[in-house]
Amino acid sequence: MSFIKKMLLPAAILSVTPMVAHAANLESDDFVGISFWLISMALVAATAFFFLETQRVNAKWKTSLVVSGLVTLVAAVHYFYMRDVWIATGDTPTVYRYIDWLITVPLLMIEFYLILRAITAVSGGVFWRLTIGTMVMLVGGYLGEAGYMNVTVGFIIGMAGWAYILYEIFAGEAGKVAANDAPASVKSAYSTMRWIVTIGWAIYPLGYFFGYMAGGASMESLNIIYNLADVLNKIAFGVIIWNVAVTESEAA
Repeated sequence: MSFIKKMLLPAAILSVTPMVAHAANLESDDFVGISFWLISMALVAATAFFFLETQRVNAKWKTSLVVSGLVTLVAAVHYFYMRDVWIATGDTPTVYRYIDWLITVPLLMIEFYLILRAITAVSGGVFWRLTIGTMVMLVGGYLGEAGYMNVTVGFIIGMAGWAYILYEIFAGEAGKVAANDAPASVKSAYSTMRWIVTIGWAIYPLGYFFGYMAGGASMESLNIIYNLADVLNKIAFGVIIWNVAVTESEAA
């Protein structure tokens, strides 16, 4: 039965991912289109890896790996659509990225709660504070980028949500639990994860600022920057969780 699961899972992943694309229209000098192709396939590979690795870790770590797989799966589906739209029109509507982020970013935040819950008791307040901070950040950013409110006001609201998240994972309850109760491997993973949220996520408000407020970034540049950022913020983030899940499972 375990073998059957391992064989069927990648097929199930591919079956829900749109594979038909305008491959014949991809030009060798279209670096944005190439980045969409590379990263969409990397996301599919990461999804298969995270789901298959759930069979390797202890039960308390399985949810974390499943969530990592869901993040990359949702992102992969959106990347296939954005890739086709880019190749067909030379544009990537803002709504595609925000639909992706509205699902994947809260899941990434939940990972902080899940890895702490795997090693100690954590209040549900951590979960809700991270979720609320994430939604404030995303809704503010979307309303500004989509033109539903002043871009500066949307930027400020989004930055306030991000600042709230950073406070919680560094100095709030989540940060204190990690510092006081986590074993060395979890502390290391938690520290790397929060620095990804600090440094890796900084790419998005910088793109917002230069693209919508300073007017100094082209659509091509923004797409390549956002695409590369997703490798760090989605795939690498999940690999960190996988590593600590395997380390703790093998040490048990």
